[in-house]
Amino acid sequence: MHLMTLPVLEVSSTGYAAFGAVFMLILGAALAAILAMAGKFFKVEADPRVEQIIELLPGVNCGGCGFGGCAAYAEAIVAKGVAANLCAPGREAVAANIARVMGGKAEAVEAQAAVVHCGGGNKAARKAADYYGVQTCRGTSVPGLNSPKACLYGCLGFGDCVRACPFGAMVMGEDGLPQVLESLCVACGKCVAACPRNIIALHSKKCHVHVLCKNRDVGREVTRVCEVGCIACRKCEKACPSDAIHVVDNLAVIDYAKCTSCGKCAEECPQSIIVNWKQVRQELEKLQPAAAGKA
Repeated sequence: MHLMTLPVLEVSSTGYAAFGAVFMLILGAALAAILAMAGKFFKVEADPRVEQIIELLPGVNCGGCGFGGCAAYAEAIVAKGVAANLCAPGREAVAANIARVMGGKAEAVEAQAAVVHCGGGNKAARKAADYYGVQTCRGTSVPGLNSPKACLYGCLGFGDCVRACPFGAMVMGEDGLPQVLESLCVACGKCVAACPRNIIALHSKKCHVHVLCKNRDVGREVTRVCEVGCIACRKCEKACPSDAIHVVDNLAVIDYAKCTSCGKCAEECPQSIIVNWKQVRQELEKLQPAAAGKA
């Protein structure tokens, strides 16, 4: 018996390649058409106000508003009705312009500035005469690592906050503490976030009296590690006519809602750890004419 032999269709490699190319072209065209239709179907019209607000914002992307940048803040204003006055660098002018775009009125922006709540610096005791460890505040705050300062609450003095400030509003002083240049500070909060000891806070520029200490240990322990720490003597409490300052957990704390910045607590503080910036500025202004005359 002879089996019938069927003819075999031979296709060359060139034919396969041509067929594959045609198939991919057809598939690509089909996918493109599907994507185009989906794009039209799911398209979300961008609100033109977002771009307008982005143009109004300073564009520094400092994050002080609580969002990832100016664009994110602009989207939140339009989509979620977030307040128009959260941009610290832009202040009142930007807030008013954004409010106009949104068809409303911006609330007043209270001028704030950073305050370093530590007066220790070079007056704080060191654990060793020479320190060769990590040269950042964040690094020395890692549990288990050595720290150059004996005080567990005060400024470490490596200037993480100074480097974090995008406006050049902080410098390291000769006293070993970061100094805030109020005229440049826009209260963006970068220095607050950079400080591992949480000794920097934003306060209204109308508040002039501040306690420059965060140590909550008992008095004898405070004096062991710092010359100027709060010893909870309560003299400030007795001196305050507004009941605006009280010792809480061994530390003098100001109630800024009650404080009138009279400075009486600062005058009575035996450690000179409560300061009245208004008085300090006035004294500096008195010295300026004398300094100009010597120049």
